[in-house]
Amino acid sequence: MNFKDFLKKKEVSVSVKSYFLDALGAMAFGLFASLLMGTIFTTLGEKLNIPLLIEIAKYAKQATGAAIGVSIAYSLHAPSLVLFSATVSGIAGNALGGPVGAYVAAVISTEFGKIVSKETKIDILVTPSVVIISGVLLAMFVGPGINAFMEAFGKFIENATEMRPLLMGLVVSVSVGMALTLPISSAALCIAIGLSGIAAGAATAGCCAQMVGFAVMSFRENRWGGLVSQGIGTSMLQMPNIVKKPIIALPAIIASIIVGPISTCVFHMTNNPTGSGMGSAGLVGQIMGFETMAPEFGTLPTLGMILLVHFILPAVISFLVSELMRKKQWILTGDMKLDV
Repeated sequence: MNFKDFLKKKEVSVSVKSYFLDALGAMAFGLFASLLMGTIFTTLGEKLNIPLLIEIAKYAKQATGAAIGVSIAYSLHAPSLVLFSATVSGIAGNALGGPVGAYVAAVISTEFGKIVSKETKIDILVTPSVVIISGVLLAMFVGPGINAFMEAFGKFIENATEMRPLLMGLVVSVSVGMALTLPISSAALCIAIGLSGIAAGAATAGCCAQMVGFAVMSFRENRWGGLVSQGIGTSMLQMPNIVKKPIIALPAIIASIIVGPISTCVFHMTNNPTGSGMGSAGLVGQIMGFETMAPEFGTLPTLGMILLVHFILPAVISFLVSELMRKKQWILTGDMKLDV
């Protein structure tokens, strides 16, 4: 058996799909199940004066590295011993390099673990040792550098948006919004680079343009189930339809082109890294945006801005553009049909 066949037997697939799409998407689930839920619990606990929720939130946030590690290992079809050991890789990676550090440590250590899994008579010792040692060493050597780079990159985007709010508001809104709909995790990316300020506000607006846009313009095909699953779930559900007919993404992209600069130039909306890449998914983007903006703008103005930029404008713009495209027969009935 040659090395290529051996890797195939071990389900080690060196590909963009495995490491970038599948693993990064799994990382987003890990983040949602730990850091994001912890942040939501903290907010609710503080607003509703429920100390127990705040205490629960602490444990959820502390589990971020472990959640990333096990979610990535699961996405790479790791055997059980590798899967459980990857929690340590995730913890070390997150502690030393943030979410991206956890991602790198978990991906590489998981693949090493899969290669040695069940190859010796003392697998119970060898496999966890390989995963843990390789994961922690990777975290120690590359984690600090990754963390510094991601923080610098996030600051660069924030500063560029402050200096060129119109252009960068458009760029950030469109790019992060498209990342949300494509099989790329916008939430993981925004948290990884620590995106905040008006750049984060533009990112949230762009994500909402995609989610709310697809939910509204596909309503005739998908009705209420599609409205909810896309509007507060994810527009990624449309990915198979976009692959078949890319032009259906145009109305949502146009909406993000418009709402991004409105967010940065007109209302100066902000957000934090947790909410910036979430859009309207579970209303996390709105909850985090409210937390960020309410102290500066007040409760009612903040709610008004969120309602207008995150929901009303994306819905109206996407609907009008899509109806025009339907009249031109660029979009046909059934093009955005979901199995929901």
